[in-house]
Parts: sequence; structure tokens; C-alpha cells
Amino acid sequence: MKVKTFTSELKPFHTMRELETLDDQVNAFLKENDIRSVVSVSDTCTADDSGATIGIIRVIAYQG
Repeated sequence: MKVKTFTSELKPFHTMRELETLDDQVNAFLKENDIRSVVSVSDTCTADDSGATIGIIRVIAYQG
């Protein structure tokens, strides 16, 4: 099993576009590496000092 981490900065009023870009990055990675079996996907948000969400970390576990 292997693990790959992707990150994206989230800006106010651009979140949907940034999440779609993150999805595209993950899908491109899966396609380019001919990965057919994803075991899990996990998203975690990062926050600044005020508690506002400023980023997302997506981790995929797969069999390569």
C-alpha cells in the first residue's frame, strides 16, 4: 500500500473552484500512474489563528 498527499490553499469565494482543481490533481495522478485500487481518501482542513479555514490536505491510500 502507498500513500500520496495533496494540498490546496482555500481562498474566500473561490472554494468550489479550488476543490475542483484538487479533484483534477488527484484524478490526474491516479490516471498517470495507472492506479486502479484506491483504499481510502481523507480530507483535513487547516486553519489560521482565528479559526478560519485556509487550506485542505487530501491523503489517498492506494495499491500501486
